[in-house]
Amino acid sequence: MNHSNHPKVKPYLLTRSLFPENQETPIQFIDPAITPDKLFYRRNHFSYPALSYSNYWLPINGIVSKPLLLSKQEILQLPSKTIQVVLECSGDKRRFFEPKVFGEQWEKGAISQGYWRGVPLRTLLERSGISEGAKEVVVEGYDFGERTDLNKIFSYARSLPIEKALHPDTLIAYEYNGRPIPFKHGYPLRLIVPQWYAMASVKWIKQIRVIDSTFKGPFQTIDYVYYPNKETNQDAFPVTSINVNSTIQKPLHMEILNTGKHLIKGIAWTGNGFISKVEISVDRGSTWLLTTLEPVRQEGYGWQRWSYEWSVPKKGEYVILSKATDSTGRTQPADPFWNRKGYGYNAIDQIKVKVE
Repeated sequence: MNHSNHPKVKPYLLTRSLFPENQETPIQFIDPAITPDKLFYRRNHFSYPALSYSNYWLPINGIVSKPLLLSKQEILQLPSKTIQVVLECSGDKRRFFEPKVFGEQWEKGAISQGYWRGVPLRTLLERSGISEGAKEVVVEGYDFGERTDLNKIFSYARSLPIEKALHPDTLIAYEYNGRPIPFKHGYPLRLIVPQWYAMASVKWIKQIRVIDSTFKGPFQTIDYVYYPNKETNQDAFPVTSINVNSTIQKPLHMEILNTGKHLIKGIAWTGNGFISKVEISVDRGSTWLLTTLEPVRQEGYGWQRWSYEWSVPKKGEYVILSKATDSTGRTQPADPFWNRKGYGYNAIDQIKVKVE
């Protein structure tokens, strides 16, 4: 089919809510290498902060021997690194949980990736002289507001255990894909925590505080916690690293196809190690076929593209499944780990198509 004389059609974000703004990446329609900032998913708890950039300073305090107050210019002059990172909301795919759970009903697009440039958080912490006994590093954003469950105003703040904060690839980022981070994604400075769900990657950083205790903010102890029991908080544990996962980008769910050859393609990602294989099934899981990984990524924090050429001689309805396995041996389960707030969905992906 000749598309050359058709007007150019672009994909758009899918709106989940407007106040605060929560918009989903049209994951089926993006070129997987990098997500342009206009199509990068947006996840907010509050309205956007009002910031004065002209006198932006970053305080680093708490149990440190030399509290710092750094201007953005000083940060830009420090040694930097650029890393490709997948950011996935821990509520990605929440809509597919059964029984249903409350919260933003994300489908498959609360995930995006690109190149982030910044200064390792470690560099700043070493300059400030962390004291013995430092346990966590609290990063607070400029965004704030009311919660529905607590009668108080809160800033969005999260802590990292000291070893994760000191990881050389945990960044205080100021660029995305070679340009200043767009305001809606955290300008002027954003924390980037590779391999963890994106609730850890605090936007619009207001201050960094080193503490010798366990941070008890509500976005640490109430939200972003797995609650496996419907009624009680028994067996609860925090949301941290990303589960092994995959998404079929093509064909589309409920698409009608001709007989013949079709490319099945998608992405796979993990918070531990790298993707070692992706398998698909076109017979509801009776047999699994190995896909082609292109090109295999064993380092870095990007997602892995995969594809399979499918020959379909017979008409009918088909369910296509995709299942990723990572280098630590974790594989997507047939059933998701149900939890009350709907985090970490990573069951085998599935779509249905009709062949005529």
